[in-house]
Amino acid sequence: MKDANCIFCKIIDGAIPSTKVYEDEYVFAMRDINPQAPVHILVLPKEHICCADAIDESNSVYVAKIFEAIAKIAKAEGLEKGYRVINNCGEDGGQTVMHLHYHILGGVKLSEKII
Repeated sequence: MKDANCIFCKIIDGAIPSTKVYEDEYVFAMRDINPQAPVHILVLPKEHICCADAIDESNSVYVAKIFEAIAKIAKAEGLEKGYRVINNCGEDGGQTVMHLHYHILGGVKLSEKII
């Protein structure tokens, strides 16, 4: 189910433009508009799930499909030396769009420190 007020749902539906890098039946991935690394891609489920706290047995297939897609995207982006996958959950976790998504960061040697 989509959320008519969600910017990511609108992007998935094509109502808002994005730089898509991957799409399948379950997953949509696009370049981040404010990249924090040379490669910064957002990977999200096509189903509206607000955050990691809302993952359950009825929608966890989307998370499995996201991680299958992450491996394909990383390979296509040439991230053979490694990359980081981050999920922000809730306001205190830094989540700014309330639609579950994962950040792929790579293209440089990343610091061991996250913050």
